[in-house]
Amino acid sequence: MTNIGFGIDVGGSGIKGARVDLDTGEFVGDRIKILTPKPATPTAVAETIKEILTQAEWDGPVGITLPSVVRDQKALTAANIDPSWIDCDLRALMSEHLGAEREVSVLNDADAAGLAEARFGNPKAREGAVILLTLGTGIGSAYLIDGTLVPNTEFGHMVIDGKEAEHFASSAAKEREDLSYSKWAKRVSKVLNEYERLFWPSLFIVGGGISRKSEKWVPKLSVETPVVPAELRNRAGIVGAAMAVDQHLHP
Repeated sequence: MTNIGFGIDVGGSGIKGARVDLDTGEFVGDRIKILTPKPATPTAVAETIKEILTQAEWDGPVGITLPSVVRDQKALTAANIDPSWIDCDLRALMSEHLGAEREVSVLNDADAAGLAEARFGNPKAREGAVILLTLGTGIGSAYLIDGTLVPNTEFGHMVIDGKEAEHFASSAAKEREDLSYSKWAKRVSKVLNEYERLFWPSLFIVGGGISRKSEKWVPKLSVETPVVPAELRNRAGIVGAAMAVDQHLHP
């Protein structure tokens, strides 16, 4: 078993890492989780990542997801992490804390999930234009063309009927307003119909914790494009991160 990578998924509440079998998408050994430091500054998060790598006894390349738009290995936004991440030079940060010789790839968390789902999830995710949406606190997105990632889409911020999509159709909005699955599905349908009109995808993949209950709401959606739940669930970020550095992706 030689095709092993390592991925780390930085979230608002926890930072998780694991060895990944890059041929199967399965974890090798246990996942390590450490609570996200507060405040979640670049230095504090980088030191937590270093601790995970130390615990795992991993000194090879590492892929890292961030809840951020990442361009030219610079963080341009910060969602559920400290605002000091904005304009952070990720190469310099990780080089300082993880070692200058180690290859590190940092990418958006939804983009990482999209890579993983396209490789190890539904086979149709590698055909044509596919949109993956993570429905949680907001709406994260990944856009794939024949399995190739178009990085840093922010479809959840698209304005629909005067509101950002994630403000009324995220799973957080469902909880906040105590919506039934039927009422919430109408909102999600409105968002997906707009994405259909603009991008004409061949498939929607829906992830996030609420995808575990997909049978309660996916059949209620009124969209032409097929909608399927994500298959990797909470493995996707770590797996996609490990794939990114293995493929030398540095968005």
